[in-house]
Amino acid sequence: MLVAGCDVGSLTAKALLMENGRILSHELRRVKPRPELSAREVMEGALRKAGRRWEEVAYCVGTGYGRVRIPFANENISEISCHGKGAHWLLPSVRTVIDIGGQDCKVIRVDGEGRLVNFVMNDKCAAGTGRFLELMAKTLGVGVEDLGRLSLSSKEPIPITNICAVYAQSEVLSYLAEGANVEDVAAGVNQSMAARVKALASRVGVEREVVLSGGVAKNIGVVKYLEEMLGVPLIRLDFDPQLVGALGAALFASERVGGN
Repeated sequence: MLVAGCDVGSLTAKALLMENGRILSHELRRVKPRPELSAREVMEGALRKAGRRWEEVAYCVGTGYGRVRIPFANENISEISCHGKGAHWLLPSVRTVIDIGGQDCKVIRVDGEGRLVNFVMNDKCAAGTGRFLELMAKTLGVGVEDLGRLSLSSKEPIPITNICAVYAQSEVLSYLAEGANVEDVAAGVNQSMAARVKALASRVGVEREVVLSGGVAKNIGVVKYLEEMLGVPLIRLDFDPQLVGALGAALFASERVGGN
C-alpha cells in the first residue's frame, strides 16, 4: 500500500512516499507562514514525482513542529519518535540520533529495534539550532550553506562566548569590526554550535553508532567539531538528513496499514 510521511518543521517542509517498504519519492521545500499550505505543496510534489494520486495514499503520518496543522494526516507522531525510527531503518546499528532542526536540538537514544529509550531537547533558545546558524551566516554576509566550508579554512577559530543568539550576533559584529577573518569567525560559530550540542548530549549519554539528522547535518564544520568534542565518529548516511523525520513518519504509516 502507498503510505506517506509529512514533516513540517519551522524552516522546511518534507514529504516522503513509500510502498511495500520502498521509498518512491520525496519533496522538500522552505516553509510558508501557513504550515497547512506547505504540507500540501510538498505532498503534491512527492505525488507528482511518483506519478501517483492523493486518493491512492492509504495512510499518512504527520510529524514536526507543524504536525497538528497538517489537514490530511491520519495521525500525528512526535518528531523524536520519527527521527529515531527513520535513522534505525537506514542504519539498524544506530543507538544515538542527534537531530538539529530549525528551532530545536534533540539527542535521541534508541534500542536495537529503533524504539525510543530516552531523549533530551533544547527548544528554549535559538542557540544550538538551525536558526542560530542562519542568523550568524547573515551577520557574516555569507550563505548558511557556506559556513561549514569556510570554517575548514580557518587557521585560528575565534570563540563565540555568548550563549544567547542575539548577544552572539553582537559579538560577531564586533569581531568583524576589528578586522577578524570571516573564516575564523565562521569556525567559532560552528564550534559554538557543537559545544551546545555536546552539552545537551552529555545529559543522556552517547552510545555508538551515532547519526546526525536535520539540516545542520549538512554543515561539515559542525560535524567535524562535534566529532572531536564527543570523541566518536558521526555516521554519514547515504540519505538526505533532512528527510529522516519524514521517513520515520512514513514507516509508522506503513505499520498502521500492516506493512513491514
